[in-house]
Amino acid sequence: CVARDTKLGKEEISRDIANVGEEALKDLDTSGIIRVGAEVGPGDILVGKVTPKGETQLSPEEKLLRAIFGEKAGDVRDTSLRVPSGVYGTVIDAQVYSREGADRDERLQLIIEEKRKKLEKDFDVEQNIIRLSALDKLKGLLVNKKTTGVLLNEDGSVKLLSKGQEITNEDLETIPFELLAYIPLESEIEYQCTRIIDSARNQLEAIKLVFNEKMDRLKKGDELPPGVIKMVKVYIAIKRRLQVGDKFAGRHGNKGVVSKVLPEEDMPFLADGTPVDMVLNPLGVPSRMNIGQILEVHLGWAAHSLGTQIGEMLEKFNSSDIRSKLKEIYEIENITRKIEDADELSLKKMAKKLTRGVHVATPVFDGAKEKDVKGFLKKANLPLNGQTVLFDGRTGEPFQTPVTVGVMYMLKLHHLV
Repeated sequence: CVARDTKLGKEEISRDIANVGEEALKDLDTSGIIRVGAEVGPGDILVGKVTPKGETQLSPEEKLLRAIFGEKAGDVRDTSLRVPSGVYGTVIDAQVYSREGADRDERLQLIIEEKRKKLEKDFDVEQNIIRLSALDKLKGLLVNKKTTGVLLNEDGSVKLLSKGQEITNEDLETIPFELLAYIPLESEIEYQCTRIIDSARNQLEAIKLVFNEKMDRLKKGDELPPGVIKMVKVYIAIKRRLQVGDKFAGRHGNKGVVSKVLPEEDMPFLADGTPVDMVLNPLGVPSRMNIGQILEVHLGWAAHSLGTQIGEMLEKFNSSDIRSKLKEIYEIENITRKIEDADELSLKKMAKKLTRGVHVATPVFDGAKEKDVKGFLKKANLPLNGQTVLFDGRTGEPFQTPVTVGVMYMLKLHHLV
């Protein structure tokens, strides 16, 4: 919705619209813009807008309004942005753009404040990442090394390191980042330290420059086409039911089209009665050779089953069983140490997060090997070949051969019927 400066006067985005009932305006805020989260349908007002109109032949209603309210009532007409026909959905976002120097309404100030907070939060996170990365490098270089002098705090009142002191991890964590460059050491080590800290400072300067530019842009206002005072964009999320002809894809180039949609009771099901959500044609694998999807299915099934096991343990809440199960799943030393040290509340919180499935990730070129996947299936008490007997949903008869079953990501593409 665009508010322009016309020959007859300025268009105004406002909640104050003539001849519109309160029911139609119920979801608009004081600035005339619909609230996020509102359910909308055809004809609903998204942005209230009034446009000045010239002297024309007045209709009987306008004559009456003019007689009651005076000269001003008939000067503007309703040109609000409304939902197009056939569209039903939920408002998920509203962005307001205004020209530099223009008055900022309540909604725009709120949006700017949210953006400012997000920028500040991101800036703090980036700074911490750079500092922690530099600190890790320094720990590898300085731990167990001895100082050649004394290190004091900024005002010189507190001694942070003594001469000849052996540096520990704890020492480096307590020293402010700005003072790490001044730790007295042997010249070769000192030179390496200075290089690490200078590199971190340059990175911090660069992100500060970007942050300041973004903040200035936020305060300045937006660049709008000539004659445009304000522009509002409203985003509506529309839910669509899946139907035959819609396109799906996994994350391995394994795309395909829905050929049949069945009721849940007609779908093939596992021995415990769980129906599968989707059946894929296996002929898509040999020709394209995207075996990654098969490994993903196996890994996903194991992760899901382990989550189910943790969920069952959580119902009984035997902390020693949960602790040993989590240690069995995560064989990495620093994670098992944290699981061992965790109190009952933290353990319960962690287990609750994993009930829908244990989180797994396999990096590119360093993914899970076949033996890793088999090991994971073994932990989940599943068949090592990743296959199981499925039953026909219509007849209840088992299929002749075992079928590969598992859990994988499937995405709906924008190729809709």
